[in-house]
Amino acid sequence: MNEYLISGGTIVTLGTENTVIPQGVIYIKDGKIADFGDKSLKDKYNCPVEVDATNKVVMPGFICAHHHLYSTMARGFAPPGEPAYTFQEILERLWWKLDAALEAEDVYYSALVPMVECIRNGTTTIIDHHASPQCANGSLDEIAKATLESGIRACLCYEVSDRNQLGEGIAENARFLERMQNENSDFLSALFGMHASFTISDKTLHECREVAEKYNVGYHIHVCEGPEDGVDSQKKYGITPIERLIKENICGEKSLFAHCIHISDREIELLRDSKTMILHNPESNMNNAVGVTPILKMMKQGLVVGLGTDGMSSDMLSQMRCAYLLHRLANKDPRVAFAEVPQMLLQNNPLIAQRCFSQRLGIIDKDVPADLAILDYIPPTHMSSSNFLGHFIFGMVDATVDTTIVGGKILMKNKKILNLDEEKIAARSRELAAKLHKRIV
Repeated sequence: MNEYLISGGTIVTLGTENTVIPQGVIYIKDGKIADFGDKSLKDKYNCPVEVDATNKVVMPGFICAHHHLYSTMARGFAPPGEPAYTFQEILERLWWKLDAALEAEDVYYSALVPMVECIRNGTTTIIDHHASPQCANGSLDEIAKATLESGIRACLCYEVSDRNQLGEGIAENARFLERMQNENSDFLSALFGMHASFTISDKTLHECREVAEKYNVGYHIHVCEGPEDGVDSQKKYGITPIERLIKENICGEKSLFAHCIHISDREIELLRDSKTMILHNPESNMNNAVGVTPILKMMKQGLVVGLGTDGMSSDMLSQMRCAYLLHRLANKDPRVAFAEVPQMLLQNNPLIAQRCFSQRLGIIDKDVPADLAILDYIPPTHMSSSNFLGHFIFGMVDATVDTTIVGGKILMKNKKILNLDEEKIAARSRELAAKLHKRIV
């Protein structure tokens, strides 16, 4: 379908000049938003109304700035032995055993399942961080295959770590970066992935930098998620992980540092000066009991702080609401987070995605990709650009996504996914997961 209209819904454009248009119309042509405006626009174009958005809100699709698709098959699985108490134990007893047991088909279905969930939740772009040591080679191709079949956009990387073998994952990052350079895809992109400072030697860090600089890409790495990262860095190098990564030039306006919980005010200034972007994952941090990222301090200093899920879900609305409540509680101040947390999702995530994809995403404007989420929401009070955040945090957070569109292609309509067989995907995932769980010891 080269052109069609979305008509009747309340359009929320977002961007720096957020505009709310009641009974609006969007004209989509060749995968992009060709025009948008009030209901008078409907008579201007001679094409069908493909989506009736009456009693719905039409807004840019959501962006997840930090995902772990490979974590899918951990659902319902209880690791053997005593429950993990420290963050290091959580990694060793669950995640490092799970990723080491993954096979190629597991990787593919682990990606497909959350991509179905992305479509159901209006999440149109994700930035993923992958690990599968026993099938590292070609693993990003498996995720890319699932991405292209799903129809959403994904920026991929492989997490380099020395915990299994020195430099494991460098070759996979390099190979996929070469593929991305040759393909120049609108739906796939890549960063250079690393696990964390405490599992990467100086030798490996230097080799990672050589590859990343060759392809002129940034890094996607976990930083100071638990206290172990800082303890290890001080013991081995006499400096903090952030000081180490900045010293080694693993930073910059293209790089993503996930978590950054256990850091000082001075390190926040270093991150600001390096222009590195930060990824906050509130639900995961609460689940692992690792602490609270000081996002309000960061944003006050001018850092770009985005919002991710860390593989907990693909629902960015629930993640936003969680962050809003968490930071009011953590700061013991009911005056904060009302503007800052929505900014992370609605403004900063699009900026992060733009740096990863070289496309304007997360906004309704002319000549931008038609990536849209249409939600069932009838405002019980007047809604305008001036009070939109109140509706967003306290009303739309519970709204059901009716239609999801990426690049003009309708992936879900009337709550029915059109391009993927959800039941078939889940059935095969269950078969694979049962075998996977038996391999984890």
